[in-house]
Amino acid sequence: MKFKFAHVCFACVCLLLGCKAAEQGNAEAEAVKWYRKSAKQGDADALCNLGECYANGGAFLDYAEAVKWYRKSAE
Repeated sequence: MKFKFAHVCFACVCLLLGCKAAEQGNAEAEAVKWYRKSAKQGDADALCNLGECYANGGAFLDYAEAVKWYRKSAE
């Protein structure tokens, strides 16, 4: 049970770090890095946030990639 708890906590921390980086505006790459780490843990919010990065992001603008992440978050 401890492993599962630590696994969930790691995903939450990565999600929070991604959100903090995204708030800074010019830290897109940093936000995507942390969202990906959280998404690998299966966090639906991180998956959706990755979709947002690709749908609205300047350097990461890629609608096909955005749809991929939105679909994963809905599963």
